[in-house]
Amino acid sequence: MTDINKNFKNNTINVFNNTSSINNEGICKTNNGNNKNNNNTNSNKNNNNFNNKNNKNKDIKNNNTNNIYKISNDDNSYIIKKIDIEKTNKLINTIKDLGIDGSRYIEENIDMQYSYLKELHNKLSNKSKFLKLIIINGIASYQLSTTGENWWKEFSQHNWTDEEDNIIDEYITFLKNSKGNRRLLEGKIKRIKKLSFLNNLSINDLKEYYDNMENLRNDLAENLGSKKEGKTVVFAVKMFGYGSRMVFKYFNPYPFTIDIPLDSRINKFTERFLNSNKQSDKLRFWNFVSEKTGVPPLHIDSILWSALGKSKNVIDKLKSNEKYRKLLK
Repeated sequence: MTDINKNFKNNTINVFNNTSSINNEGICKTNNGNNKNNNNTNSNKNNNNFNNKNNKNKDIKNNNTNNIYKISNDDNSYIIKKIDIEKTNKLINTIKDLGIDGSRYIEENIDMQYSYLKELHNKLSNKSKFLKLIIINGIASYQLSTTGENWWKEFSQHNWTDEEDNIIDEYITFLKNSKGNRRLLEGKIKRIKKLSFLNNLSINDLKEYYDNMENLRNDLAENLGSKKEGKTVVFAVKMFGYGSRMVFKYFNPYPFTIDIPLDSRINKFTERFLNSNKQSDKLRFWNFVSEKTGVPPLHIDSILWSALGKSKNVIDKLKSNEKYRKLLK
């Protein structure tokens, strides 16, 4: 058993025994002013260790440590007035112990969305189209008629062609006939049509996006006329990061400056900690947690999201270990 696996299994229980939930969207910059670009820009090396010399953000690191963090009066005075300090301390220490390594383990071994994308990656030879489809599907992933896991399963198991010229039209046809995404179709189709800029992107352009995911976030927001912290905008970046690991064969951690997607699961979970309904406060809370743990918001999302769902496959994995089983009680 790897150290990452042990660490994940020993600590995941604490997230659910000791923590809570959150709602909506809003933006807050982290207090770490040095995190302008948190991605590894050396794209020529298939390096799975994000703690290497080429990582622009020296602050991104695995924070597995025995040091217990406690919120103090020196911390963000605005946010600590609105949170349950005891619960938040436990949450911070659990995430801090897991670190980015633990998050990555969950993403690549527990999150069913990652597994489904691997299936699509293996059968679709056009890798540029593979990544573009992921971005488009991420933007359309809201107000689903099914779970997120089932929606990405349906998307990944669709018989996509390798032709890239009519990718927007092909996706719209898929969406119109989908089973798991039937709501607000007209509005979703209008949004998807705004992504025509993807047509002109080469595989090298997509690789540049992977090495600077903030740029993808910014371009998506601009073309959609959306906020940079918009739920589907940041979620599309996260899923693009999943796919890019498969295509480019190296791991880039997510930037600290990209917010957590405030979907229904994370919204509920945050309510256990935060006494505020403001979208900006919710994002501020998760950026506060991110700053104190050294784990970017999108990786925090990964630690929480799968286990908060009701996927049978995930539950079966949790049941396979005695410590995991406690999560289901």
